[in-house]
Amino acid sequence: MRYDVVVIGGGPSGLMAAIGAGEKGAKVLLIDKGDKLGRKLAISGGGRCNVTNRLPIDEIIKHIPGNGRFLYSAFSLFSNEDIIRFFENLGIKLKEEDHGRMFPVNDKAQSVVEALIEQLKKLKVTVRTNTPVKKVNYQDSTVKGVELKDGTYIETTCVVIAVGGKSVPHTGSTGDGYAWAKAAGHTITDLFPTEVPVTSNEPFIKNKTLQGLSLRDAALSVLNPKGKTVKTHTMDLIFTHFGISGPAVLRCSQYVVQTMKKFNVKEVTMSLDVLPHMTEEQIFQSIIKMAKEEPKKALKNLLKGFLPERYLLFLLEKNTIDPLVTASNLTHENIRGFAKDCKQFQFNVHGTLPIEKAFVTGGGVSVKEIHPKEMESKLTSGLFFCGEILDIHGYTGGYNITSALVTGRLAGINAGLKSKNYYK
Repeated sequence: MRYDVVVIGGGPSGLMAAIGAGEKGAKVLLIDKGDKLGRKLAISGGGRCNVTNRLPIDEIIKHIPGNGRFLYSAFSLFSNEDIIRFFENLGIKLKEEDHGRMFPVNDKAQSVVEALIEQLKKLKVTVRTNTPVKKVNYQDSTVKGVELKDGTYIETTCVVIAVGGKSVPHTGSTGDGYAWAKAAGHTITDLFPTEVPVTSNEPFIKNKTLQGLSLRDAALSVLNPKGKTVKTHTMDLIFTHFGISGPAVLRCSQYVVQTMKKFNVKEVTMSLDVLPHMTEEQIFQSIIKMAKEEPKKALKNLLKGFLPERYLLFLLEKNTIDPLVTASNLTHENIRGFAKDCKQFQFNVHGTLPIEKAFVTGGGVSVKEIHPKEMESKLTSGLFFCGEILDIHGYTGGYNITSALVTGRLAGINAGLKSKNYYK
């Protein structure tokens, strides 16, 4: 059995790669070990599929803290605007939501998957599901073929590895591709969970004191052991039975992991600012002013609406302030302590949920060993990588999928061209 291009993995990058290679007239085989294609796409964006992001390229790169700069060349050939045109040409109309996120107008991720599968059929790409790959064969630093677990051998000149990382394993991303990359001489950088909830052993977490409480637009910071801020994200967060979660936490999670590793520590301090638009002094002065205006009012009623009630009572207790104390009996010292905690309530976290529970895998095939415009290996001729197996990771919000679609498209097009001997 022989094909010009074999694409392994039927996720976003693999589907794009198979279409790209098919467009170049290559005879393409797309293999996936699962029973259906596009499983990660179908559940992305809460089942609505956040296909890309419309922010300017520089902004998108900023939102891909894991080697986003590697994608500058790729974006010059196939950008986020090209992704939008690509889907609209397939009949998928898109709409823009907050922060530049692009969704199908019908809010159905499945329609995106179906449009891609329809395109594969038009290009006569052979698709084989329920087909696990055993290994990729190389000889003299050149791709020779693919061996399936059932013993079938497929000869080919080009292989695109698009099997994802190790996060969300129920969609098929179980880290199979790293061994095939290593066998071709590639470096796999340390794998770690990113965009993942953070865990904490603090008594208030263990006692579920704040469990289920959401805070809106809070500034969450990761501090290094010297007390210096590593990173701050201002977004929503939620307290859980094991720690904290929500958008601000997911974005900070990789910095928790990296700081623990860099300083070789078992826990890291995080600092929470629930009133990022006020200074500590402004908080202090506004409480003093309210206390003067209504000296007989109980403090918890005076501060109603200042903070969510559960968080307010939690901070008052932390500062040993009776919520029923009248404003006139408050000391300045009490108010200062409370104002400080509004701005920098510090607590320790000891890591994150495991990589299997993460939205994104950090680490992967080193981008230093990949040609940035073709996505071809610099070490093995005919071997291409795309999507999350590469050491590229972004925040949630359409950035990872953008990276997957762009790298998939380039890998596929260039594998197609190479296999047809378009360039000698």
